[in-house]
Amino acid sequence: MEARNEKRICVERPAKEDLISQLPDALISQILSYLPTKDIVRTSVLSKRWKRVWLLVPGLDLDSYEFPDYNTFVSFVNKFLDFSREQKSCLHKLKLDIQKNHQNDQSCATPWIDFVARGNLTHLDVEFGGFALWRECWEMMPVSLYICETLLHLRLYRVLMGNFASVSLPRLKTLCLERNIYPNEASVESLISSCPVLEDLTIVRMDDNVKVLRVHSQSLTSFSVGYNPGDLIRKYNYYSEKVRENSGLVIDAPRLKYLTFNYERSKSKIVRNLSSLVKVKVLSAFDISSVVGCSEQQMAHNFFTGISKVREMIISRNMMERIFSYLSVDSLPQFCNLSYLKGNVCSTSVTFLDIFTKLLESCPNLKSIVLGLTCFNYYKDEMVEMRVWSVPKCLLTSLEFVEIKTEYAPDDGALEVGRYFVENSVNLKKLVLHLQSQGNPAVLKDLLALPRPSSMCQIKVFNVQNF
Repeated sequence: MEARNEKRICVERPAKEDLISQLPDALISQILSYLPTKDIVRTSVLSKRWKRVWLLVPGLDLDSYEFPDYNTFVSFVNKFLDFSREQKSCLHKLKLDIQKNHQNDQSCATPWIDFVARGNLTHLDVEFGGFALWRECWEMMPVSLYICETLLHLRLYRVLMGNFASVSLPRLKTLCLERNIYPNEASVESLISSCPVLEDLTIVRMDDNVKVLRVHSQSLTSFSVGYNPGDLIRKYNYYSEKVRENSGLVIDAPRLKYLTFNYERSKSKIVRNLSSLVKVKVLSAFDISSVVGCSEQQMAHNFFTGISKVREMIISRNMMERIFSYLSVDSLPQFCNLSYLKGNVCSTSVTFLDIFTKLLESCPNLKSIVLGLTCFNYYKDEMVEMRVWSVPKCLLTSLEFVEIKTEYAPDDGALEVGRYFVENSVNLKKLVLHLQSQGNPAVLKDLLALPRPSSMCQIKVFNVQNF
């Protein structure tokens, strides 16, 4: 026992080695690139060597608000890029959040971007905020940006795109254009179509000097387009009726899978070659209006036909109203691939369900429905009419899940709609009801006691106020 203790006392632990400092500068700078920019700069106080190592990092995320003032920010970036120029190093990733506080703040982004775009830049994110709400503060993007052959990801927010003779972005896969100003319509069309491997495109519009936005791409798989809702309600509304006159959107993308309309207000919408669509999402305001040479009904028919291959559809109340308006005159094309439908409905009468069943008749293979009722109501004398609704094919063959949510709406209407699905759905597995209260106890009790064509059907009732 004593010998064992003596042996323990004699053992000495080896001194800790600074293994990180033994690594080459290039590898250390690569490791630092995963840290926040503030922490990267702090490493400069570790030693004489580290004072310059951090300057070799391949990526920076810079926000002018994190500096004492705007001029200090500009000076910092200028010195960093001067060092990069001297050392012949280059940034692969650069994010600039430039918050100008005065109209006379010096311009800086154009030469910075010009420098990095001539290197091996892969990711660029440029945003102008703060006082840059005034367009006089926005800066022009250099021509070199449009011929950067290494660029993979590009996001531009509140910038002036400027004129460019040609575009060569052979590796660009993600493009996000938000609230920018373009020289003309042709420039945007050229920019998009000149990205041969572009997969993800997001466009947030404002008064951008583009009346008809044309998106032609053989590689695009995801596309989101529309407006920021705040821009639509400001007192200096850029999207007045005068601006909307003859406005349009043209989409031609045979590989497109995911399409989102975010407060999209263009009058004319033309979609072509969308046979690969998986999901269509419509958020809030949505127009399908007549243009010269084409009626509103014909425009709507062409649009619905264009997206008829979709598998999932999430639509706003406004879009549902457009569909109902169309169905009051004509029938929809067949959405044979559609398996999931989510939508909001605002109605003061259950007669809307006569039209809703017409919508379901166009979805023969539908499996799931999520329906939001925002101001739904019904009348006692319409109860008989509810019992003679038609039964679409999907209720007899494929429908398995129904969820109904009430928002600021009487619950009894939701219960009656639920009753319709329970009585007529042969393969229904679950009906979920989210009610403001418990509704009429007698109606709810009657619903729960209904004989069900589907032996697997479960009914779940939740009180929204408890969530």
